[in-house]
Amino acid sequence: MKVSDILRVKGNTLFTVTPDSPLNSAVTLMAENDIGSLVVMEHGDLVGMLTFREVIQQVVRNGGAIGTTQVRTAMDDHPLTCTSSTDMDEVRRMMLDRHARYMPVMDNRMLMGVISFYDVAKAVVDSQNFENKMLKAYIRDWPEEETLQSETSSRASS
Repeated sequence: MKVSDILRVKGNTLFTVTPDSPLNSAVTLMAENDIGSLVVMEHGDLVGMLTFREVIQQVVRNGGAIGTTQVRTAMDDHPLTCTSSTDMDEVRRMMLDRHARYMPVMDNRMLMGVISFYDVAKAVVDSQNFENKMLKAYIRDWPEEETLQSETSSRASS
């Protein structure tokens, strides 16, 4: 399974901010849209990622307030990224190694979307459920003749 499979199901709604945006506006945008991250773009380029983790760290540094802080002060300016063709096993490893909950998907310099750890986990569970269903259907529809031949062969070799 590839990242493109998740993006196909997830849709293409993206929420972005600029590094000069006020942090309180970014937090409001996240809360209003029930999202945990914003991609920080400047002049069409990905320059950072803002998640609730960075927001909370900034609030702590500010003594419990957001104040007049800009997004650039709080954002992760070296976010982990992947491409649409990255394999899901690699994405899981990367996210676990960096404790990343969100990952921008880039194709060259074009932002294709953002996947979350939730998206990855859901894709894995859905894939396993489909596999299990197919295996159960295969076992249930096992041809009787082959079963009898197999049992006969087993007895003959014993």
